[in-house]
Amino acid sequence: MKSHRKELWFNVPHRRGFLNITGQVETAVRESAVTEGLCLVNAMHITASVYINDDESGLLEDYEEWLEGLAPHEPVSRYQHNLTGEDNGDAHLKRQIMGREVVVAITSGKLDLGPWEQIFYGEFDGRRRKRVLVKIIGE
Repeated sequence: MKSHRKELWFNVPHRRGFLNITGQVETAVRESAVTEGLCLVNAMHITASVYINDDESGLLEDYEEWLEGLAPHEPVSRYQHNLTGEDNGDAHLKRQIMGREVVVAITSGKLDLGPWEQIFYGEFDGRRRKRVLVKIIGE
């Protein structure tokens, strides 16, 4: 069995943002030379997420509005976590909702995604460098 590990690094200039990382994950799959296997993609920071959905601008705006309604950033005093001196309690909750990782099958050397499916990095406490792990295993 083959194994391939790659880190993707991002620095989202705003507090929140969504990046389509499908192309970068596809590149990692090609580099791995795995033709049949699995690809794990996970955010290595507790205020960021990796998820799969449609790359449609209205949906990305809906996510922003929906997440802010569920866990608004302000007032920061509403979160016990922020008593530690942080101001990102909302980002931890948003990550919990959107998830930590995705696993995608690799078939014939390609990501086996459904129609319209794309892999995204979701940032909820940006303005600094963060990484995503891509781990590929298979034959």
